[in-house]
Amino acid sequence: MENIDHQRRLALATTAAALGSTVALGSVATLSSGSAVDSATATGSSTSAARASTMRAYQIGTQQGIGSLSLIERTAPTPGAGEVVVEMRAAALNHRDLDILSGRYGGRKPAERVPVGDGAGVVVDIGPGVTAVQRGERVTAPHFTLWTDGDYDPAIFAADAGNTRDGWLAERIVLPASSLVRIPESLSFESAAALGAAGITAWAVLETLGRIKAGDTVLTLGTGGVAILTLQIAKMCGARVAITSSSDDKLALCRKLGADITVNYRKQPAWHEAVRAANGGRGVDIVVETVGASSLSQSLAACAPNARVGLLGALGGPAPAPPNLGPLILNNVILKGITSGSRRNLEDLLRASVANGLTPHIDRVFAFDESAQALSYLATGEHVGKIVIRRS
Repeated sequence: MENIDHQRRLALATTAAALGSTVALGSVATLSSGSAVDSATATGSSTSAARASTMRAYQIGTQQGIGSLSLIERTAPTPGAGEVVVEMRAAALNHRDLDILSGRYGGRKPAERVPVGDGAGVVVDIGPGVTAVQRGERVTAPHFTLWTDGDYDPAIFAADAGNTRDGWLAERIVLPASSLVRIPESLSFESAAALGAAGITAWAVLETLGRIKAGDTVLTLGTGGVAILTLQIAKMCGARVAITSSSDDKLALCRKLGADITVNYRKQPAWHEAVRAANGGRGVDIVVETVGASSLSQSLAACAPNARVGLLGALGGPAPAPPNLGPLILNNVILKGITSGSRRNLEDLLRASVANGLTPHIDRVFAFDESAQALSYLATGEHVGKIVIRRS
């Protein structure tokens, strides 16, 4: 263990040194107090030119499904104290957006709620007291807009973009200045949006929980946004990756993206055994469990001693029987629930992406006026990776 910790510290120190020039240039930085700003920003004033009287926005309506989504014209937002207005350039979809539109995510929301938690854009207006960001800066933010750093607290759901506060599926969005992360020049708006909740979640399992290192074997399930970003981030870190799907065509694409082990779980129902066999009889070190209780028994059975498992949700529905927790104890496995991550997690992920040239795999890009079609495509499950909505 001491040798592993030494190797890890050495690897992190090397990475930090490589990133130093990037951070110094300000391509990725926390928007904290003390940054240089123009005189208008320093006084918290706003120019009328930065403000529009109206904007187009989608609202979730009666929450009976995608058909409830409507595009309307509404009053454009103005920033309050400590807030900024961001003009949306790209938004990325997650499965929870479908649940919110169907009233299945924490209960029903106000009909006028703007959906979608991930996005990126340009700062166009600044509220009183904001001294760390200028108009024209390219920014993104985590969907938990008040979770800047530290441990998870359920209170963060009170300011959850696209859920308990308006999200990115509008021409403009108001955000706390403290939530913002500058977008590196080398990342497009589409890539920055795609690295949102799915990327933060994958990072939280692989790095924060999993303490990933070169040579580890990572298992993830399916080919959605979290799974594919898990594949890409794990390969960036020098790990081997095993991934499952019911589609041979999707698995072929995963191999092109770097997957070392691919298993069709329809053809091989005992996929945990297939993963172990393909890994030389050894279990996996980290599991990004995207399906939930219905596959947990097999995920645990695929684990090596001292593995770390991040449990993300319940896309697979209820388990037919209680999961077998025997391997959890016999192999000293750590099992932890993961609820996305903080602004610091997003900053770290963007830094690592810049240093290693990671570009998130985007399946399709839709126009802003095609948002309903984008959500319908997400609902089909035919995608691999992320679906993005672009506004030009």
